[in-house]
Amino acid sequence: MIHSVCVFGDSVSKGVVFDNVMKRYTLLKDSFANLVKTGADIAMRNYSKFGSTVTKGLETLTRHHGELKDYDYVALEFGGNDCDFNWADVAEKPCEEHQPHTPMGAFVQKYTRMIREIREGGSRPVLLSLPPIDAKRYFAWISRGLNAANILRWLGDVERIYRWHEMYNLAVCRLAKDSEAPLIDISSAFLEIPNYQRLICEDGIHPNEAGHRLISRTINDTIRQYRSAYAS
Repeated sequence: MIHSVCVFGDSVSKGVVFDNVMKRYTLLKDSFANLVKTGADIAMRNYSKFGSTVTKGLETLTRHHGELKDYDYVALEFGGNDCDFNWADVAEKPCEEHQPHTPMGAFVQKYTRMIREIREGGSRPVLLSLPPIDAKRYFAWISRGLNAANILRWLGDVERIYRWHEMYNLAVCRLAKDSEAPLIDISSAFLEIPNYQRLICEDGIHPNEAGHRLISRTINDTIRQYRSAYAS
């Protein structure tokens, strides 16, 4: 049975949203983690941090390694910050090569290490795929105050942002398969909805309150299926 879960991730699993009225990032009270905690009656500890990459996540997980055995599952949600770039540098030097915060090879290597450390710590890893982004809104967001034409010159086309983000998402899915870890498919839950963009904040990347409700339903459905299978 699932009685307790520990979460390591970035601002999405932390519950960060962009408030359109206050024009700043805030913590959502009814984040998907909090909704799952209440709805599924699960003890939960959330170590997610705004801006976290797998590098920072691995450091955090290592610090709490001794606690992992106290949880039935440890959920991981990374990739959105790892695939991002220093857009100011891109805008200034559009003809040069730029690397993401975590190149793909390092991303896979460190994510794999996190999965291994969770198992060695006495718990079971479960991976969350990434909610899709809205490329047009995200491009407008990252190019604020910068040379948008130069960023677009480097990208080639705006939708490359979506494709690049999806490449990291697919890497997470492969990691789950290769490591035989459960994967909760957040991506498809969004993509099945017409105009899924309405579930994304103004910045084009963070799920809004409705998006968090969708994620919580998706996770709760998975938990119910697991409990039903366990009971039978």
